[in-house]
Amino acid sequence: MTEATTHAADRPALPDRLSVDPRSHHHVRAVFDHDIGIRFNGKERRDVEEYCVSEGWVKVPSPKTVDRKGKPLLITLKGAVEVFYR
Repeated sequence: MTEATTHAADRPALPDRLSVDPRSHHHVRAVFDHDIGIRFNGKERRDVEEYCVSEGWVKVPSPKTVDRKGKPLLITLKGAVEVFYR
């Protein structure tokens, strides 16, 4: 086996839905030990907070609007979602 094959075998399968928020039940810590990429409508995005491949949406932070706790509000965008390991 090559080094790339061995490295790929060590990675967990990417879930259908994933969140960066550790309080969410869609947060999978083992996935974040590796560098993942998200392609939305053919364009790679680095600002995605949560995604769902089967439903075809991503959540990204609003650039200016914040909630009452000071966290950016999340905007849901619909389209084709691809997730991959870099």
